[in-house]
Amino acid sequence: MTADTSADTGTSADTRPTDRQDERLTQATGLGGAARAQLDRLRAGDLGVVPVIGGLVLIAVVLQLLNPVFLSSTNLVNLLLESVPVGMIALGIVVVLLVGQIDLSVGSVSGLSAATLAVLFVDQGQPALVALLAAVLSGTVIGLFYGFVFTRFGIPSFVISLAGLLGFLGLQLYVLRGIGSINLPFDSQLVYFAQLAFLPAWLSYVLVAAVAAGLLLTGLSRSRERRAAGLSGASTTFVVVRSVLVLVVAGAAVAYLNTARGLGWMVVLFVALVLVMHYVLTRTKYGTYLFAVGGNVEAARRAGIDVRRVYVGAFVTCSTLAALGGVLAASRLAAANQSTGTGDVNLNAIAAAVIGGTSLFGGRGTAFAALLGILVIQSISSGLTLLNLDSSFRFMVTGAVLLLAVGVDSVARASRASHGRG
Repeated sequence: MTADTSADTGTSADTRPTDRQDERLTQATGLGGAARAQLDRLRAGDLGVVPVIGGLVLIAVVLQLLNPVFLSSTNLVNLLLESVPVGMIALGIVVVLLVGQIDLSVGSVSGLSAATLAVLFVDQGQPALVALLAAVLSGTVIGLFYGFVFTRFGIPSFVISLAGLLGFLGLQLYVLRGIGSINLPFDSQLVYFAQLAFLPAWLSYVLVAAVAAGLLLTGLSRSRERRAAGLSGASTTFVVVRSVLVLVVAGAAVAYLNTARGLGWMVVLFVALVLVMHYVLTRTKYGTYLFAVGGNVEAARRAGIDVRRVYVGAFVTCSTLAALGGVLAASRLAAANQSTGTGDVNLNAIAAAVIGGTSLFGGRGTAFAALLGILVIQSISSGLTLLNLDSSFRFMVTGAVLLLAVGVDSVARASRASHGRG
């Protein structure tokens, strides 16, 4: 009996994953073993973020060849700042997609949040912090309402959020009735944060070093914990090299941005929230529940997971981040009006999550999908603008990229199934 247990936790570990990470990658010895394990994952259809990173590089190369201004530090600084509001909304979409649901009203929620902020701050004269909290809280309340209706009455999230898209757009117009557009003071902290607040060069390098050090320490700690539990863990060499690569690549990127205005605080906020969400999804019990419910809701229910609470949490997270995205959008433009949150905001947020690698079928995705996906969409928008092409081309190209991303996900899903990886 002892021998069987030993074998099960040793030589057979590469065929029996114990968590969402591929066991073969974590047990790989050295860089060569890790590379072979990653190649095996790709062959089995577990593509991760490889397609979107490859697509992002291809888009950058093509647009740079068509217009040398595209990869200039000045344009990249603006591109990153413009990505944040919709990227924040996309981060919430990732969470709700993980549980196999959808929220079509994020654009309207962001618009309502922006209108609430502007009315309270400018029209009613409330302090900026009070207006900010009220605007974000409006999204939280909407998420609670969605969760209650979905779990209590079983109405599909598609229908609930479609009704919300119309209803909250109407509420936004009602809030702004007789006003139309409200300009935020340029000397306010909100506008300054979204437009003019940049990190000192030295601080940007400190943050990069802190991220690399944090990745190193958490990687080593994770490996020790797994070995202590009798599981395989990533080699020290792999963890160190990975952290050094992050330090070098991120440091070079920040150095290049610092030749212009540098790294905006709003970008730092977005990246920080992505990292926090990544931690929640990969290291907490709630994150495990999200993937479990999205993978097989009935199995999750039978395993004792409070499925209703998981659904409510997903809707609340999505709507709250949508409201925060609306606040940042209004601050970035220094105005809120009846068209805020309308247009292509909804579609771009959902497209960013899907293009970034989040599955529409639920149960697969990562917080970095929002970051990578919105960079793809914003790169297309920025590049086509530099080429003096109108929005019609942007819509067509983005639609083609979205269709390609969903197609890749469908093919990869079939490949994983054929390889017994689910």
